[in-house]
Amino acid sequence: MPALQLCPLLSLLLLGCSSTVPVMEEYSPGLSGDSGSPSSPPQGPGPPLRSKRSWVWNQFFVIEEYAGPEPVLIGRLHTDADRGEGRAKYLLTGEGAGSVFVIDDKTGNIHVTKSLDREEKEEYVLLAQAVDKLTLRPLEPPSQFIIKVQDINDNPPVFLHPPYRAYVPEMSNVGTSVIQVTATDADDPTYGNSARLVYTVLEGQPYFSVDPQTGVIRTAIPNMDRETQDEFLVVIQAKDMGGHVGGLSGSTTVTVTLTDVNDNPPKFPQNLYQFTVLEDTAPGSVIGRLRAHDPDIGENAVMSYSIVDGDAGDTFSVMADSAGQDGILRVQEPLDFESRRSFTFRVEVMNTVIDPQYIRRGPFKDVTTVRVTVGDVNESPLFSQNPYSLSVLENQPPGTLVGVVQARDPDLQSSSISYSIEPVSNPEELFTINPEDGTLRTSIFLDRENKKEHSITVTASETDSPSQMSQVGVVIQVLDINDNPPTLAEIYKPHVCDNAQPGQVIQTVRVKDADIENGIFHIQSPSTVSDGNFTLQDNKDGSASLLVKHSGFWKSQRDIFVVPIEIKDSGDPPLSSTDTLTVSLCHCEAGGAVLTCHMTTGSATGLSTPALLAILACAFSLLALVSLFYLQRRHKPSPLSLCEDEDIRENIITYDDEGGGEQDTQAFDMSALQPPQTGLSGGFFHPPRMDVLPRVPHQPTPRSPQTAPVDVHRFLALRLREAERDPVAPPYDSIQVYGFEGGGSSAGSLSSLTSSSGGLGEEELVGEDIWEWGPHFRTLAEIYGVKKRNSIAED
Repeated sequence: MPALQLCPLLSLLLLGCSSTVPVMEEYSPGLSGDSGSPSSPPQGPGPPLRSKRSWVWNQFFVIEEYAGPEPVLIGRLHTDADRGEGRAKYLLTGEGAGSVFVIDDKTGNIHVTKSLDREEKEEYVLLAQAVDKLTLRPLEPPSQFIIKVQDINDNPPVFLHPPYRAYVPEMSNVGTSVIQVTATDADDPTYGNSARLVYTVLEGQPYFSVDPQTGVIRTAIPNMDRETQDEFLVVIQAKDMGGHVGGLSGSTTVTVTLTDVNDNPPKFPQNLYQFTVLEDTAPGSVIGRLRAHDPDIGENAVMSYSIVDGDAGDTFSVMADSAGQDGILRVQEPLDFESRRSFTFRVEVMNTVIDPQYIRRGPFKDVTTVRVTVGDVNESPLFSQNPYSLSVLENQPPGTLVGVVQARDPDLQSSSISYSIEPVSNPEELFTINPEDGTLRTSIFLDRENKKEHSITVTASETDSPSQMSQVGVVIQVLDINDNPPTLAEIYKPHVCDNAQPGQVIQTVRVKDADIENGIFHIQSPSTVSDGNFTLQDNKDGSASLLVKHSGFWKSQRDIFVVPIEIKDSGDPPLSSTDTLTVSLCHCEAGGAVLTCHMTTGSATGLSTPALLAILACAFSLLALVSLFYLQRRHKPSPLSLCEDEDIRENIITYDDEGGGEQDTQAFDMSALQPPQTGLSGGFFHPPRMDVLPRVPHQPTPRSPQTAPVDVHRFLALRLREAERDPVAPPYDSIQVYGFEGGGSSAGSLSSLTSSSGGLGEEELVGEDIWEWGPHFRTLAEIYGVKKRNSIAED
């Protein structure tokens, strides 16, 4: 605003200051006059008088956004204490003092130095004070005043959350609320029309309208159809100054989407649908799809299909897919071209969700006609049954009739059928089939007890077209005949106590029969061969009880009693068998507990359980011993000599010391020549060593005195066997040292130590006589290098 226009306004403000001082004082009770002023009236009796204010001031205003070339005068401060002598000095402190607002310290004039924005700060609080220029003594107490920034229309309206998106159902009535948009104006709403807004529609008519005061958008026309246009762009304007010319404005966009309602029924685009399917199509196969058109979307477009009438029966079915759009047509039952070549029926489609508000637009369904044509194919033979179940008696001669399987060619031009049995299903060739009429017969004797049921596969093929073939399973039950006599169910091992009383049951036996019987058996003990000590009682349930006939078994001289049993079944013809129960006599306590038995309890043909356990224990013990010796042999230490790996008795032991002669038996440790102590010397697997002195003392075998006459040959054989079993006796390959030779020996001494070294003739004489000692000394003679006398004579 120009300065020339501002001056009259300031003059009016200053004039108003003088006239409104009493009034303004009431609004500022904190301001008071100077008590020391000469102008103060004297105090006296009567009501107290209010002192006159010394300040001349008012609430100042400054227009925002004004930017002039020089500071603008907005008001003046003056005090009565300033008499124009130049003694008063004006000071200004507070918000913006010295930077935004400056004061002339001599005149009290207040100027604004920069442009102000009300939206940033709408008022400033300052503090004015008048002091003596020389002494700086306050002439007036400090006084607070306010400078307000006056608003101008400098801010346009702004929408809070642009852009906007709204939804409204299609076919809504006029005036249906869509959304409310709100704009704000930063100007002062209490001053003028700068913040008074008015809303208008710039784009989107004639479909939508807006409330000018609230900004609520509403529909302006009825029956807006989503299928015609589903989205609208609406532009809304907000203008201040009440919408008058010169006001500022702002705009925003609102995207309005029409949501779908079920206002359209489904329609088939065709009145007739035609499909073709081959007769060999498997049930459950899809033969086609039906699609109705529904312009709605979402759940309003979900449809269901059904067959309403026609000759489809249960042969076909139609149902909607997972999306609820297409109707899937399927075959439900086998088709036969020769029986029926076409089907015609009607299919109905309808919405699954119907809005009652739009039911007047219905009905929400449609109907079309479907025609299915069946195509012919060359079919495989068809069996009259699938599978077959036949039966035949066991033990019938080969060639016995089992049954007949039949198949036919379903085509119009039928062909003859040839039958065969799959070799894989008849590996033992138990059955044969007539290739022309399908008659099944046995080829061997069948035994039901061996196998009760047989399953074979029969193949039927067309004679004109062998590739057209089909198979069927045939189950043949082997029927039972009475060809097995009854027997005891198990091996029984009865025993009788020596204190048994008459009528006491000592064993209950049961009967089994491999044939299929009704369980009725006759069990008895033949009276002609029956033991008089026991009675066999038939229980009439396939079992019999063995009872004691009399007491006093402790007097019996027998340990075993044999009871014969005769068993007869109720077959046609009846079969029978005989068996035997072996009863052992045992010594028992009074309560019946067995103490001892004279013979192992059980039948003559078996062993008792304790005996079997004992045998098994012995077998496992022997196996453990064998394993232990095997491991011991594997861990045998290496031989002492590197020369040979022979028996330790033949090894050469070398020592650095010299022995004391032949009589010295303590020269070296003999333990190296002894076997390791395994704790198992001797026994079945390792006989005792015959070349080592045993660690345990030997108990000599007692010898009975010989009575004359004595058989020398037998006596020597007996002594030889005792010597071989004597662990102390020296072995045949040990070196024995004798201190002297017997004088009665014709061979003389064999020791080289006692031989004469002077005479050669004696050696030759002894050597020549070695050949006369017999073949046992032949090796010794060869060592001496002595030839036979006859060979010497020849030389």
